[in-house]
Amino acid sequence: MTGEEIDDVDRAIIHALQEDARNMSSGDIAERTGTSDSTVRKRIQRLEADEIIKGYSADVDYERSGYPLRMLLFCTAPISERGRLLPEILAIDGVVSVQELVTGDKNLLVTAVGESDGDITPVAQELIDMGLTVADEVLVRSHETTPFGSFAPE
Repeated sequence: MTGEEIDDVDRAIIHALQEDARNMSSGDIAERTGTSDSTVRKRIQRLEADEIIKGYSADVDYERSGYPLRMLLFCTAPISERGRLLPEILAIDGVVSVQELVTGDKNLLVTAVGESDGDITPVAQELIDMGLTVADEVLVRSHETTPFGSFAPE
C-alpha cells in the first residue's frame, strides 16, 4: 500500500461497502464507524487511490438472467505465462473471472457462464488455442458470497 496502513475504521468502511455499496451512503457508514461523513469520504478516496478498493460491481444472478450454466475450468499454463494471460482470458466471451493459483499444476481457475454446454465448449477451445491445458471442469450448482468477516467492526 502506498499510503497509510488500514485501521479499524478503514476495515469497517470496507465491510460496509462489501455489504451493499450501492445503497450505503457515506453518512450511513459514518454512523456505523463513529466518524464524520467527510472522514468517510476521504478514507474511501484514499482506499481507492491506494487500490485497496479496486472498484464496484453488480452481484449478478446469472441463472436468473438467462445463463444457468456456471462452469469452473481448472487450467494449466506455463508459470512464466500465467500472469500475462489473465487479460486475454478475461476477454473470452462467457468468461466472468479468472484466478491465478500458485500451487499445483492446475494454476488458473477460469469461471465461465452460459445458457448451455454449447456456450462453454467454445470457451474451453479458446483456452486450449491459447496454449493452456484444461485439466478439469466442474459444474457449479450455486455460488454465494459474503463480506470478509475480519473487516467487520467488533
